[in-house]
Amino acid sequence: MERRLTTAASGFEKPLRALLRAALSYPEAWEDHPWGETVVKVRKKIFIFLSRGDRALRITCKLPQSSQAALSMLSFSEPTGYGLGRSGWVTATFAERDKVPVEMLHEWMDESYRAIAPKKLVQLLAQAR
Repeated sequence: MERRLTTAASGFEKPLRALLRAALSYPEAWEDHPWGETVVKVRKKIFIFLSRGDRALRITCKLPQSSQAALSMLSFSEPTGYGLGRSGWVTATFAERDKVPVEMLHEWMDESYRAIAPKKLVQLLAQAR
């Protein structure tokens, strides 16, 4: 069963909080909980799924530029189910004993946001740097 991030839990808490905090820092990003999962949306579109089961952490992002590299080189990644993988969505799954590569997941989140967000919001990112 998936749990919302607000539930206290295992060693996933720190990386999940860091990823959620970073996702919410993007222009017009907001947290939602469809299907009992935690997602972050830009306007009405999801750009990252953050889910924690009893023994696994799953992060899902849209990776139009790097999905093939992620899928071919990273053992913890797979095409996202429900046909989303065909559109460049990739899911990374980690067991409790795994080290979560938070910096790499920040890069995935950034790519996903830029793929999903309206161009005006993506331009705000360039202006802020």
